[in-house]
Amino acid sequence: MNRKPRHNAPRSAGSGTQEGYPARKAILEAVRRAGVPASPLPSITGVRDLEPGDLISRFMASAEAAAATVQIVETGGVEAAVRERFPEAVSIAATVPAWSFEQVNPGTDVHTMAQLDVLVCPGAFGVAENGAVWLGESAMGSRAAPFLTQHLMLVLDRTAIVPDMHAAYDRLDVAREGYGLFVAGPSKTADIEQALVIGAHGPRSLTVLLT
Repeated sequence: MNRKPRHNAPRSAGSGTQEGYPARKAILEAVRRAGVPASPLPSITGVRDLEPGDLISRFMASAEAAAATVQIVETGGVEAAVRERFPEAVSIAATVPAWSFEQVNPGTDVHTMAQLDVLVCPGAFGVAENGAVWLGESAMGSRAAPFLTQHLMLVLDRTAIVPDMHAAYDRLDVAREGYGLFVAGPSKTADIEQALVIGAHGPRSLTVLLT
């Protein structure tokens, strides 16, 4: 019994080229003729022109606008600043041995991380434009840790602040680590009834300690 081929049945080789579809060819040619003329990219100004000292001020303002807390501390004063910020915290952990808190690493049990009050991580660099801090996988201890802790504290060298996201991407080495993220402020959502909820999907607060 002869059957007609279905509309989505495989076609013979060559039938999928533009020559096999006159209408498609005509449409593509019309699109090419109506193409928007090329124009130069806009110049990057504003934040990029700030002096180093002004970059710090802009970063602090941008981070605080995203509901983060920014504090300038001395390099050796990180632990004291953490305990002063959260005096009632029972479980405080860090992802590097530079600070004498509990240590979080890829082998740490997830249930343990879920009980964290405070997690302290070193940030790679900050972005003055939006107050974000780049956090590579090696600085997280575990990918889950920055999302499970109640409060996240990032320690950032104040000289490691770039002007904008253009400079940030120039600095990123995506081949160095398999995972990373920009952190800007605590977890926030307003999906439900347009009511702002803090901490629904991650930390309830973000503190950036500039050293």
